Amino acid sequence: MASSLYVLRQWINRLGQRMSAFQLNLVPLKEPLGFIKVLEWIAAIFSFATCGGFKGKTEILVSCPKLSKENKTVIAAFGYPFRLNQASFQSSSNVCDTVWNSHVLVGDYSSSAQFYVTFAVFVFLYCIAALLLYVGYTNLYRDSRKLPMIDFVVTVIATFLWLVSTSAWAKALTDIKVATGPKIVQELLPCKQQVQCHFVSVTSMGSLNVSVIFGFLNMILWGGNAWFVYKETSLHSPSNPSASHGQGGAAPPPGI
Repeated sequence: MASSLYVLRQWINRLGQRMSAFQLNLVPLKEPLGFIKVLEWIAAIFSFATCGGFKGKTEILVSCPKLSKENKTVIAAFGYPFRLNQASFQSSSNVCDTVWNSHVLVGDYSSSAQFYVTFAVFVFLYCIAALLLYVGYTNLYRDSRKLPMIDFVVTVIATFLWLVSTSAWAKALTDIKVATGPKIVQELLPCKQQVQCHFVSVTSMGSLNVSVIFGFLNMILWGGNAWFVYKETSLHSPSNPSASHGQGGAAPPPGI
């Protein structure tokens, strides 16, 4: 019974020590290490929000001289994750005796878009965890050899993945603009036959352009932050015992 109580007390003491290790310290946020992490967190939000929340449509004016002189508009709505081959044209009726629901836009760019958005969300979550570690466990982070090294490795990998994901998404965005632009008139089968088609408009993709800009901005931020994270690792700063040993083993000045 006594041994069980002893073990319980030891467990409670360890739990208390871990809980008491959390001490709010906002000083790291004023330093480059924490300040840049806040900027990365904000940039990640803009990255996945501007891309993942996009919705647009392409409008085409259709007329059939042989049947009627009336012009009607058919619309194809599309958005994230940009599976254009599933975005069918919609109309109030079968314009020019054509079932427009069976005709879709061209292309599937979901892989690039989802890779970009998913990675941005993971970065957003990692920034929250890192900031919590910086401001809540400052001493634990700087006294540890593993945590700064892990942070440095993640920073380098994230920089590379921002370059890859943003480049892939920028290329996909260029193809999306072509697939939803005036060229769609040349791809639709009814427009190649008796139906006359005229491209009207497509939703502005300014927010998608912003997402690409923020993607490259994230790459720059993470690349720059790699240096400040590197300074916290043992690769840049020798451990305290080594430093103390070096100071203690220094030769005395002449004359002593």
